[in-house]
Amino acid sequence: FQFLPFSSIPEVQASLFCLVLFMYLSTLVGNFLIIMITMVDATFCSPMYFFLKNLSFLEIGYTTSTIPKMLVNFLTKRKGISFLGCATQMYMFTLFGITECCLLAAMAYDRYVAICHPLHYTTMMSWDKCFLLAVVSWLTGFLVALGQTTFIFTLPYCGPNKINHFFCDLPPLLKLACVDTYNNEITIYIVAVLFIMAPFLFIAVSYVKILHTIFQMPSAGDKRKTFSTCSSHLVVVTLFYGSGIVTYLRPKASYSSSRNKLLSLFYTLMSPMMNPLIYSLRNKEVKQALKRLIAK
Repeated sequence: FQFLPFSSIPEVQASLFCLVLFMYLSTLVGNFLIIMITMVDATFCSPMYFFLKNLSFLEIGYTTSTIPKMLVNFLTKRKGISFLGCATQMYMFTLFGITECCLLAAMAYDRYVAICHPLHYTTMMSWDKCFLLAVVSWLTGFLVALGQTTFIFTLPYCGPNKINHFFCDLPPLLKLACVDTYNNEITIYIVAVLFIMAPFLFIAVSYVKILHTIFQMPSAGDKRKTFSTCSSHLVVVTLFYGSGIVTYLRPKASYSSSRNKLLSLFYTLMSPMMNPLIYSLRNKEVKQALKRLIAK
């Protein structure tokens, strides 16, 4: 397969390369710092930071599955990828993406229990349950990615080989298949509803209950303090799901390859880069731990 460039103008390509490289390196550094802080600092021995550590690891894998190949393509005239390489890229991207959807739902459940049932938090969110939620998230991502990748790459590809995208994503690949892809499109919608929309609705319901509990608190200080513990997660969910839902659940008639490339760049790079900033800037404990780590 051949990837079409973002632009035919060399200066634009060079500017995009520098911008994407900076954002990718920022994503790696920020998420590695989150992992290091939560591993070496005993202050972060709680389910919330266990999930945050998993999320940072996911973000590293999520961006690394697509961005390095994109950066190489910026520097080469022949922007190609092998059939096996394309299948591997789609598998890894889907694995990390679906796992993140499930993990964000698990994090919402953790915040719901902490705020709405604080007296039962230690029993309802035991370490066994935390590990189980993380394992189920990873297992779901593994199975969905395996099924989707197998379903797409058993189709015959005998005509055009130019992908109007910067990585092997589902919609642009389906357009290159030599057979009717209606069943595949229906399957993609079903998977998107089950593993993107369903976790999103679960998160939405959780936060409705959380906000209801917060508004019932008598003290304004308690309201601000309690909301600050979950606001970072809410911002991350909005960034990640907003672009993902628009990409995979909008009607086919409104599909635009150029718009889809920009949206994909947002949720594959912008969201993972912003996550460490959101969690560190809005969390005093993380900022203090980062200062201690730098001091050491």
